Amino acid sequence: MPSDHARFTAAFDAALRGGPLPPGVTGPEAERRFAVYRNNVAVGLSAALAQRFPVIHRLVGADYFAALAASFGAIDRPRSPVMAEWGAGFAAYLAGFPPLAGWPWMADVARIEHARGVAFHAADAAPIRPERLATADPATLWLGLHPSVIVLSLHHAGVAVWAMNQPGATPGPVPAGPQIALILRDPSWSVPVTAISPADAAMIAALPNGSLTAAAQAAQAVQPDHDPQPLLLHLMRSGSLTDTETAP
Repeated sequence: MPSDHARFTAAFDAALRGGPLPPGVTGPEAERRFAVYRNNVAVGLSAALAQRFPVIHRLVGADYFAALAASFGAIDRPRSPVMAEWGAGFAAYLAGFPPLAGWPWMADVARIEHARGVAFHAADAAPIRPERLATADPATLWLGLHPSVIVLSLHHAGVAVWAMNQPGATPGPVPAGPQIALILRDPSWSVPVTAISPADAAMIAALPNGSLTAAAQAAQAVQPDHDPQPLLLHLMRSGSLTDTETAP
């Protein structure tokens, strides 16, 4: 049997969705006052979602986004008072939203934006010292990745769409084909998004599981002429490579 608190919470949530007033909410003009509160909650949820997904907000416009947020919020309610944690299901919701079928990359952009929030709030980790990376034997050096590093295999050119909708960017045609996104938090607390190759993604996936040489070989299995240096330089400059004990 649900507790009294659980029953009241369910009734209160139903009232926020347009149902009757929850038990105990009485008084002069209770209906009108609760309607104001209901509207404030809806506006607050829409604003929180827009802050988490600014590119989606820009692409569809403020009015459409408000309706979209209300529709999403009706089936996916926040489970924590920390509103930054809400929205994990938004990308999947957009992927199955029929009116946006003509913009199939919209869900990928939402995945990028959600991942950027996760990366921004990731735990800290000390980066590897540059001299350690320069002098260690690649065959025995095992590297870790900063907790903020996320690789997303997208269905469409979501990185390009996200980049074209950043401040100062110039919009253009959306490239054909899927992209792979590398997302991380750099030392300045920026969260850049970079399109990487399948070989780069294979190397990143292999880094925590073997030596640097083994990770390079994993990339070359995907692309025989893959050069690991640009990726390693990018990860090192962003503070995304961490040191681990040398493998036995």
